[in-house]
Amino acid sequence: MENIALVVGASGITGSNLAKKLISKGWKTYGLARNPDHEIKDLQPVAADLLNVDSLKSALAEVAPTHVYITSWMRNETEAENIRVNSLMVRNLLEVLTQNEKRSVQHVALVTGLKHYLGPFEAYAKEGFLPETPLREEHPRLDIENFYYAQEDEVYAAAARAGFTWSIHRPHTVIGKAVGNMMNLGTTLAVYATICKETGRPFIWPGSAAQWNGLSDVTDARVLAEHLIWASTTEAARNEAFNVVNGDVFRWSWLWKQLAAYFGIDAVGYEGTIRPLEVEIANDGPLWQQIAERYNLKEPNLARLASAWHTDLDLGRPIEVMTDMSKSRKLGFTVFQRTDESFYDLFAQLRAGKLIP
Repeated sequence: MENIALVVGASGITGSNLAKKLISKGWKTYGLARNPDHEIKDLQPVAADLLNVDSLKSALAEVAPTHVYITSWMRNETEAENIRVNSLMVRNLLEVLTQNEKRSVQHVALVTGLKHYLGPFEAYAKEGFLPETPLREEHPRLDIENFYYAQEDEVYAAAARAGFTWSIHRPHTVIGKAVGNMMNLGTTLAVYATICKETGRPFIWPGSAAQWNGLSDVTDARVLAEHLIWASTTEAARNEAFNVVNGDVFRWSWLWKQLAAYFGIDAVGYEGTIRPLEVEIANDGPLWQQIAERYNLKEPNLARLASAWHTDLDLGRPIEVMTDMSKSRKLGFTVFQRTDESFYDLFAQLRAGKLIP
């Protein structure tokens, strides 16, 4: 039977890398987004609004996916609104896909993240929410509102109703190429480093002492893509939740210097206080326009490349954060990626795509 994928959020870091990987493996692949990416070769674009059932019914009328990969979410002002909106998106999608005549869906994979263990944005960088690390899949849910839990529950309910299998994927910070993404630490640091190089400013660590000195890990978007495909096609991985990271650990006190050296700039480490990147580059929009004009870059809008708010939350956490991958390893997932090379590969892609000089 032919494998037919529907990638929901195909224009983002996770979705676009997953779509490319599926296509390279011979899958017929549809990419659903409000504004679909038309640049991925052989991707079948599907324009739809996940909050509008009629929009979904119309857009998916002729689509019969065997595997659904949900990589999309929408940021809102409060966690209560995050829960309402993001659970509704999942519910609408799965109702449309499982209540039509085709009933083609065999597996649904949902991408969430480490806020499953750390709490929502309003809480996870603050004292008081300090889970035991390394983070393991068997850690219980926090007694707090969390839209990841609401999304999971929608998948579980639809699976019970329609009979498909599922997998939950919890990456750490995802490193990969995308434009207009609201959580993009790798590209944010590349843009910041470029600004530092062009102006002679030092490359200042924006985060906490705990993150500077502690162990950490990240998730290469290409590793996440492989993990999504593996879990959705491996019998032993059915109906399970998984952490997914590169497989190595590092300290930012080491990696920060490596990133600075790549760009030929001076690195400044933790000096006793957090120095938010959102403040550091707050007035650099006009400067980035000038840099884009000087080097004929494709994206002159700093806000479409840099998500300083998210980078500050990640690097400002009061504890070291790394994850345990033994559950996936034990079941046979062996893909590994060096983290410094994840960043170097991303920077090379950004240069090739004329997004940084």
